[in-house]
Amino acid sequence: PREIITLQVGQCGNQIGGEFWKQLCVEHGIQPDGLPRDDHHVELADNSNNNSSTPRNENDNNHHNNNQNFIDDRKDVFFYQSDAGHYIPRALLVDLEPRVVNKLTHQGAYRNLFNEENVFIARDGGGAGNNWASGFRQGEQHHEKVLDMIDRESDNSDSLEGFVMCHSIAGGTGSGMGSYLLEALNDHFPKKLVQTYSVFPNWSQNQSDVVVQPYNSVLTLKRLTLNADAVVVLDNTALNRIAVDRLKIENPTVDHLNSLVATIMAASTTTLRYPGYMNNDLIGLLASLIPTPRCHFLMTGYTPLTLADYYQNPIPTGDVTTSTSQEGATATSNKESSSKGGGGGHSASVRKTTVLDVMRRLTQPDNIMVSANTRSPTSCYISILNIIQGNDVEPTQIHKALQRMRERQSIRFIPWGPASIQVALARKSPFLASTNKVSGFMLANHTSMAELFDRLLSQYDRIRRRNAFLDNYRREPMFKDNLDEFDSARETVQCLVDEYRACERKDYVDYDYVTRSDGAN
Repeated sequence: PREIITLQVGQCGNQIGGEFWKQLCVEHGIQPDGLPRDDHHVELADNSNNNSSTPRNENDNNHHNNNQNFIDDRKDVFFYQSDAGHYIPRALLVDLEPRVVNKLTHQGAYRNLFNEENVFIARDGGGAGNNWASGFRQGEQHHEKVLDMIDRESDNSDSLEGFVMCHSIAGGTGSGMGSYLLEALNDHFPKKLVQTYSVFPNWSQNQSDVVVQPYNSVLTLKRLTLNADAVVVLDNTALNRIAVDRLKIENPTVDHLNSLVATIMAASTTTLRYPGYMNNDLIGLLASLIPTPRCHFLMTGYTPLTLADYYQNPIPTGDVTTSTSQEGATATSNKESSSKGGGGGHSASVRKTTVLDVMRRLTQPDNIMVSANTRSPTSCYISILNIIQGNDVEPTQIHKALQRMRERQSIRFIPWGPASIQVALARKSPFLASTNKVSGFMLANHTSMAELFDRLLSQYDRIRRRNAFLDNYRREPMFKDNLDEFDSARETVQCLVDEYRACERKDYVDYDYVTRSDGAN
């Protein structure tokens, strides 16, 4: 196995991380207390998993006593098993104030899932006050304790592949302490992959919670550019739009958005947990998506668009309920529900799923979870990876779908590289009864990311020009003498925008990043 350690940093990181682990538990048949659940219902979900390419051990005949079906999954990528047989997430819960972490570890059905030794809360519990510099300083202050926890988890792995960090870029702890941990991971584990799920803030001024979010975001983006190998962008603006327009939720709550994020995170790791012939480790997943080191910001798409998809129809067990009772878990309009007979109508706008239909929908702007225009005349895809989930999907269906899309020439690719859509075929979890035969997830590298960063820089310039709201930053050691770090971070982000724009031109292969980023380093 190629293990992955998850770091949940700050309030947002721990909230989406908590939902992610719930989702993984349901997908792998793990009860909220970490024990594997009784699998005698699994055969109701799917008998086709028996034709797995992984050979069985002949001595495994006694598996029938506790498993009706052989479940070919890799729980140990994200979990390890304790001496008592409990599955424990390879996760660190890190925050500077206790509220969210305590809710995860002391309340709810999943309170006994996590390893208490992997929880770090700052002793004073005061938080970072939405100040990146405060979060960075406290990260430095507590780094030994956190790195000890990371070392213990890495020593507990047979073949550690890398780290996944969940955080927000706009607040204080997720952005500031998250930035420090990114630098520390690079120094401490230089050969390990670092991928992040980074939540970008609402861009509308009247919806933003934090007035200094442009400062925090630009400072964090510098570290994401220089210290992460891949960044999956989770854009709150786009998630809100999808919840309102596609799922017909008038006022989406944080729980609704976190449920969408958890669905994305789980889908993006499907091939790692239910492996096939390709893309069954993190490096294989990311290698084709990121041709040049700096352009590693990835957008996502998912269809059929659902909310709390993995909670709605788990295969029932006699003793434990793994579904949630989130408000709005079935988020379709009445019209759609009635058109499907009112029963399992929980997917929005999709009545029949085929491989071609799913792959076509994945590139439609409505299903893309980043608020950037992927259809603008100059922007183009650098790379696309589609993960198609379905137990009855044949490779020939994928080839036909790719051929049709190629004939239509509806997707614009970079002029200096191959125009290819990578497709990975993944099995669905046998513990879930899904109403859709086929679902799809897209990870894409697209030059319209520059638009997202441009928008952020314009907001940053608006308040930086007036030196507004800088007093709290000047109180921290990094900014005590000067504000050079702000200028350096802005320059790094500007260079990133320039490089993404350069990707749209044929002469990109001659692009010299070094000369353009001298001021950034």
